[in-house]
Amino acid sequence: MDTYMTLTGYGENCEEAVSAAIEEIERLDELLSVGKENSEISAINTNGNGKVSEDTEIMLKESLSLYETTEGAFDITVYPLMEAWGFTSDDFHVPESGEIEAILKTVDSSAIKYDPASKTIELDDGQGVDFGGIAKGYASGRVMEIFEQYDLTSGMVSLGGNVHCYSTKTDGSLWRVGIVKPDSVESDTDILGVVSVKDKAVITSGGYERFFEDEETGKTYHHILDPETGYPAESGLISVTIVSENGMLADGLSTSLFIMGLEKAENYWQQYGDTFEMILMDENGTVYITEGLKQNFSTEFPLSVIRRE
Repeated sequence: MDTYMTLTGYGENCEEAVSAAIEEIERLDELLSVGKENSEISAINTNGNGKVSEDTEIMLKESLSLYETTEGAFDITVYPLMEAWGFTSDDFHVPESGEIEAILKTVDSSAIKYDPASKTIELDDGQGVDFGGIAKGYASGRVMEIFEQYDLTSGMVSLGGNVHCYSTKTDGSLWRVGIVKPDSVESDTDILGVVSVKDKAVITSGGYERFFEDEETGKTYHHILDPETGYPAESGLISVTIVSENGMLADGLSTSLFIMGLEKAENYWQQYGDTFEMILMDENGTVYITEGLKQNFSTEFPLSVIRRE
């Protein structure tokens, strides 16, 4: 999963539950990692086709659905672009514009052929897929299922910027999840705000998570690439947090709404927001939250509430 992980469980079977959850995360990492030659996804990318497991099928269906609803902002075929920028290998560099233009011709999830009967996937020429924008959310959701199977009273998993809370804290109070403040915003506080939840995923995307500085120009480039331009997204948003019971959905939306920007993100929530709430920060340091979080969010930054139309 390429991140620091923390798992916490409370209940009679907590040790067994956490051990089972760790095993499940490691299994999914072996299955999905594009950095591991023997993974299912690496084999599909190498061969251009292959049979998918149940886990991959679930994520593929969700990814293709998000591709449609976000009008291409969420696109798992962005993988060759991630390679070109060096975000898959840590060999960072700015690709030539001609290289980006050539790769963009292959970035199109609608070109993926999937046969649900045979569970097979076929990629178009030059395509590669990466479920990195959705895998941690899927993994945290699986951890919640394991905690339920072991009848835990309370629990939490943190996979980098992905936090998923099971039930409430042991004293019955809500979990309080702090959201990291982007470095570009000047403030005495290290957090953007705190959201209180139970049985929810709180998943954040921001350009401050992974980036590099070009030695020649001194310009900073982050890892959230816009599938339309091939370059790091410049939407005016610097942090997007999604709160939802569905960790996979929250993971995918935090990335795609970051790319879409404030206006399109608000419009998306107006249309599809029955299953999620959002916390956005723009480059001016203003925080926007959807109205379902009004009673459960606090911040020291200027705040605006997005209401149902």
